[in-house]
Amino acid sequence: MSNGATDFIEDARLTALAEGPRPDSARIRDIIAKSVAKQHLSVEETADLVRADDPELIELIFQTARQLKRDVYGNRIVLFAPLYIGNDCVNDCAYCAFKRSNREVVRRTLDKAEVRHQVEALESRGHKRLILVFGEHPRYSPEFIADTVRTVYQVKYGLGEIRRVNINAAPMDHEGYRTVKAAGIGTYQVFQETYHHGAYAKVHPERTRKGDYLYRLDALSRAMEAGIDDVGIGALFGLHDWRFEVLGLVSHALHLQERYGVGPHTISFPRLRPAAGVELPTAHFVADDDFKRVVAILRLAVPYTGMILTARERPELRREVMAFGVSQIDAGSRIEIGGYTEAGDAQSMDREQFELGDIRPLDQVMRELMTDGYLPSFCTACYRLGRTGEHFMEFAIPGFIQQFCTPNALSTLTEFLTDYASPETRAAGKKLIAEEISRMPDDKLRARLQECLCRIEQDGEHDLYF
Repeated sequence: MSNGATDFIEDARLTALAEGPRPDSARIRDIIAKSVAKQHLSVEETADLVRADDPELIELIFQTARQLKRDVYGNRIVLFAPLYIGNDCVNDCAYCAFKRSNREVVRRTLDKAEVRHQVEALESRGHKRLILVFGEHPRYSPEFIADTVRTVYQVKYGLGEIRRVNINAAPMDHEGYRTVKAAGIGTYQVFQETYHHGAYAKVHPERTRKGDYLYRLDALSRAMEAGIDDVGIGALFGLHDWRFEVLGLVSHALHLQERYGVGPHTISFPRLRPAAGVELPTAHFVADDDFKRVVAILRLAVPYTGMILTARERPELRREVMAFGVSQIDAGSRIEIGGYTEAGDAQSMDREQFELGDIRPLDQVMRELMTDGYLPSFCTACYRLGRTGEHFMEFAIPGFIQQFCTPNALSTLTEFLTDYASPETRAAGKKLIAEEISRMPDDKLRARLQECLCRIEQDGEHDLYF
């Protein structure tokens, strides 16, 4: 299956880099200065940050990550929701409730009517961006995935609509990727889980589809060769040494950048969570303090890549980690199959892949973000105007993207406040919008934006973007 794939992960080399001697302070400060200049770090430079254990230097890494977040993304946080379509799976991954040998999980695949019902529920709460999640099974073919994507885009409930559909699905061949691209997907996301060959083999049985390490490692290369220029990488932290996984993620980002001229659109860094019928490995458990370092170091290593913090984490930790470089979060999330209409206040562990740490409603998460000074965004303008892949980087790297993103974030926020927000959230949003507009240095852009927001609030117009 993996013929022609390039194995760019050298276990011995990355292990040696992760476990090397403590770098001196001057070396760390030089690397941090390179990050401040918004240059990608090498794997070796990233390894030095990973090995830095002096509290003063760790705090400097955190401070620099906060600065880079502000410089590159401003105070914006993009919001999305996951929608699980089906949990049939031919794999037997040791950490996953959907593994084929698990008899505790309820198996189900949403039909078209059920998909529409879930999307209507999401739209009724204000969501504009979704990621569809599929198990790995023959029934979830590229044609099935593409058809599901088209179904989601067709659903218009009240004033709502989904404007960007990303997918998290099993690796495909080139033709499969071309099929899902034609359906209008946004980002295609697949995680290596662990970049360490031995750890990968331990939790992914050899006789399963996922047992082929190299075929999975090459998945995003095939996707980009098939024309999908927005891809997302990730590692499941807790399967191997977190320091090795950080170096694996950076190696993957650099490989894509060097080979295709553009790196990953997003990086995800989920941690292992409890799951029904699963005995979690504990040897490489990632403590909260180390998790914060993971996020901050990745922000320094890949300044222009979006970073996704998921609802696996507890609200209080999400609130703290947000500042270290996160640009996207999910909110109002339920990952039970059919969970947006059928789940109550408690989670149904026999219907979800793992336990979430944050199931607060979207409105509540939005209000907390704005209270903390963040600008929530449902913007999809770059994707819909063709500012993706390498073209996106042409805008993002000089910082020009803020000329589009802040106005578009304010526009989509105004839609949410007008159509869906509670009175408390609407008040917090109005205050934030006034502050954002007052800080805009461009008089013409400010006037144009104010006209746009007025058309949304007073005239009921929607989907106005820059």
